[in-house]
Amino acid sequence: MYLPDNFKETDVGVLHDTIRRIKFGTLVTFGPDGLVASHVPMLIDPEPAPFGTLSGHVARANPHWREASSDTPALAIFLGPNTYVSPSAYATKRKTGKVVPTWNYVAVHAYGPLQFYDDADRLLQLVTRLTDTHETGRPNRWHVSDAPADYTRSMLKAIVGFELPIARLEGKWKMSQNRPAEDVPGIVDALSRESDTAADVARIVAERNKDRR
Repeated sequence: MYLPDNFKETDVGVLHDTIRRIKFGTLVTFGPDGLVASHVPMLIDPEPAPFGTLSGHVARANPHWREASSDTPALAIFLGPNTYVSPSAYATKRKTGKVVPTWNYVAVHAYGPLQFYDDADRLLQLVTRLTDTHETGRPNRWHVSDAPADYTRSMLKAIVGFELPIARLEGKWKMSQNRPAEDVPGIVDALSRESDTAADVARIVAERNKDRR
């Protein structure tokens, strides 16, 4: 990932928390026919240090798990809040007119060797953790144990689990840090009045540029 210094995030805690909030990522591997991608929810564990481990599963019918090369590191991509930024929000537009549109976004990339498994007990632990994570806060939480045990075991045969011990972890918060400080208030104000996603970006722009005011 292209990482100018002013967009780079290196705090592992921040990166892990961001993955936990996004929850859903794109798993990319290289195989006999080139690049393959699957879109799956993933969990992040802090061990082993310093970058931790991602885990999730794909459908057994998905050829991804059979075709992923063990010789090439996998990539997991997590895309956070992102939005178009119009140059009409810039104070500098009124001064020079020399401005162009851009896109603000949060992205986390995790690289490492991918390991697949189909052990039933291990898969049960994984889907239980995934379910408990995503059911948290719901008024009527569903638990894996709510389903008949024999049905659950039969469903586990339809998936393959994976772990990705992270060898390299990158974070990019492109949040107008490259714009003159005088442009920031206009960006925050404009995005705050757009969609919910744009408003999320506005809050991050304000936070990431607070020391430049």
